[in-house]
Amino acid sequence: MREKIDALTQNLARTIVGKNEAIQLVLVALLGGGHALLEDVPGVGKTLLAKSLARSVDGKFKRLQCTPDLLPTDITGTNIWNPKSGEFTFLSGPVFANVLLADEINRATPRTQSALLEVMEEYQVTVDGVSRAVPQPFFVIATQNPIEYQGTFPLPEAQMDRFMLSLSLGYPSAAEELEMLQKRTYSAKVADLSPCITLAEVAQLREYCSQVRVETSLQQYILELVRATRQDEEITLGVSPRGTVALQRATQALAFLLGRDYAIPDDVKFLVPHVLCHRLIPRGGRSARTVVERLLRSVSIP
Repeated sequence: MREKIDALTQNLARTIVGKNEAIQLVLVALLGGGHALLEDVPGVGKTLLAKSLARSVDGKFKRLQCTPDLLPTDITGTNIWNPKSGEFTFLSGPVFANVLLADEINRATPRTQSALLEVMEEYQVTVDGVSRAVPQPFFVIATQNPIEYQGTFPLPEAQMDRFMLSLSLGYPSAAEELEMLQKRTYSAKVADLSPCITLAEVAQLREYCSQVRVETSLQQYILELVRATRQDEEITLGVSPRGTVALQRATQALAFLLGRDYAIPDDVKFLVPHVLCHRLIPRGGRSARTVVERLLRSVSIP
């Protein structure tokens, strides 16, 4: 499957210039069976990356533009009365897709945000007491602007915990921005992308990732890092057991992407800030990234 992974990476690199690490992290979330949260300033390519990924995967894609007037039923779907048949008919919402882009997710109200809680964890939605499974594989990639607080609603801890990892694209370098200017029509290239991997192949890659070997000593290292967040005096809320599992699954996916059938401590160290930071609540306005990097230095490497 190496050719498929390379083709998928190259497809994304056609529209996202110079962001190889961000592409790698999104693929870790996809193949690790999780979801990704893109947090960055406006205009750096968050939506572009999400749309490029959806184009590259030969599945059903839906985009959800989150606004304060969005309702939970606008996400999950609702029952509509059909006068011809004399019964209610279920009208499915955008979550019934393989790739769901939730753009500016923090602009939706908490009530609407909660509509994603069930489907992101259990891959089903319950409407009027009836549970319906969403298509598989199911992948949510959400974006938000962390510095823009007017008219936004911060995601609650339970919602943040459902994202396997968070990442930022950052500003491009001068050379990368010049390349974007020279292309001129770079944003239009998304429509020109062709699917390079099928849904069955995504499911197969996920199965391969789950078989990557993680030694007991490395699992102990993961546990020590997570438990350190629960005992640290600078942290109000530590990482949940869901975060522990997410870190191991992400580590397996990264090792697989790098061509190995076993994980190493460097995989964990690279992923820890992306998997743990958004799950923490530091005390006194401290930076979660700074606290996590300190914990990385304090926990001994196996």
